[in-house]
Amino acid sequence: MDSVKSVSIGLWVNIGSRDEEDEEHGISHFLEHMFFKGTEKRSAKEIAREIDAIGGELNAFTSRETTTFYAKVLDDHLPSAVDILSDNFHYSTFEPREIEKEKQVVIEEIKMVEDDPEDLVHDLYTKDIWKGNPLGRPILGTTETISGMTRKKILRFLKRTYDPKEIVISVAGHFDLPLLMKLLEKAFEKYTAKETDLHPRIAPEMTPHFQVKKRNLEQVHLCIGTQGLPHRHPDRYALYVLNTILGGSVSSRLFQEVRERRGLAYSIYSYPSSYQDAGLFTVYAGASAKNAPKVIGLVLKEFKRIKDKGVDATELEKSKNHIKGSLMLSMESTSSRMSKLAKDELYFGRHYSLEEVVREINRVSLDQVQQLAKGLFDSKYLSLTALGKIDPSLLPQDLSL
Repeated sequence: MDSVKSVSIGLWVNIGSRDEEDEEHGISHFLEHMFFKGTEKRSAKEIAREIDAIGGELNAFTSRETTTFYAKVLDDHLPSAVDILSDNFHYSTFEPREIEKEKQVVIEEIKMVEDDPEDLVHDLYTKDIWKGNPLGRPILGTTETISGMTRKKILRFLKRTYDPKEIVISVAGHFDLPLLMKLLEKAFEKYTAKETDLHPRIAPEMTPHFQVKKRNLEQVHLCIGTQGLPHRHPDRYALYVLNTILGGSVSSRLFQEVRERRGLAYSIYSYPSSYQDAGLFTVYAGASAKNAPKVIGLVLKEFKRIKDKGVDATELEKSKNHIKGSLMLSMESTSSRMSKLAKDELYFGRHYSLEEVVREINRVSLDQVQQLAKGLFDSKYLSLTALGKIDPSLLPQDLSL
């Protein structure tokens, strides 16, 4: 990206919370923290000072299927970014004293989610809908599993799961390619693993549910959802269009009907979640106990309307333009482009150019969107999780369309 002065580099490991055994629950995210807590040649404070001294960003995040370590720096500081990232990745010491400190940090993070009902309701909903499958568990783990973390467990998990064949290094921004390759070869060419034992991922089964979790809150937080699509599904572009029309933008049907026209909620949106072998489509809303039943009714009404009558040509065109515009704007960011490159490689094994993506979006038809809606918005898949101070009998028990 010759027009920018920054470069983003990400180390993407195809290991996430769904790859953990029961007693390891939360270890992927815990590892994300521990990789920054000191190496053989740098303390945690020195790592922080070095990245601050060059005005860079060094961070990580964990999902249900991946763990990512990344740095964003000015192009002149790319060698430093590669050095710090590779040092953390290869030579973290996982000192027992640091592990004990970080347990408390992560437990506070878990408590923070439990105190944020909008975050918590999504975890509860996913846990309910994929009951018993690792894909449904909260990424952070529990207070009990984090309290039981040890250096031995961490090293055993790394040995079992972190395989070079499961890792993608993605770089986007302003850099000299020969120099980059030289830096990466020096940092990673000796990385091997011979004793990995990565268990096959087990596809979850949907467990449609109606759950009300009592909590003394000012609002009732709602997740209403159904099955979605896995990453590689051929209808994924139609799903993006369907989501944008239903609740993925401020001009969407749900935002306009529930918030703008009726004033029943401040926050309402929809989103698809896709994984290797499964997916969810979810609508979130926060409303008063008095208005929550009305909001649920309106969401179900829109599910039925889009399923029975489809969408019109104007909606379709506006949705496509919204998706294309958002995509193009995001690609001006080196970190967003780095993420797209990595996800393409991990999910599809190849790079999709922006021209290809735009072409696929343009191909989505009215009939394709309606047929997808008919498949997803089936009464047998619909689920509801409500969190707040409300009598369950006040909510619609029948979610059929």
